[in-house]
Amino acid sequence: MENKDNDFEIMEKKKKILLKAIGKVVFEKRKTLNKGINKFSFEYDIGNGLLSRLENGKTDTKISTLWKIANAFELKFSDFAKLIENELDSNFNFYN
Repeated sequence: MENKDNDFEIMEKKKKILLKAIGKVVFEKRKTLNKGINKFSFEYDIGNGLLSRLENGKTDTKISTLWKIANAFELKFSDFAKLIENELDSNFNFYN
């Protein structure tokens, strides 16, 4: 049981790292557009509360929302994912 608890803690820690990386990329890309949260949210139909929590690494979201955000930045989703990946350690992995 102790090992399962430890595995869960590790996974939660890794998830937080990933969410912070996503948030950083979204925040930085949004700032390059010179758009506040409210304007960006309205123009791209993404809730401003959700966007704020996402940028702060406080929420996990659906892939469809991330796809919309990538498109808002005029990026293919794969390019957007690469920007997130670049924020992580090169050996980032949920399972080790």
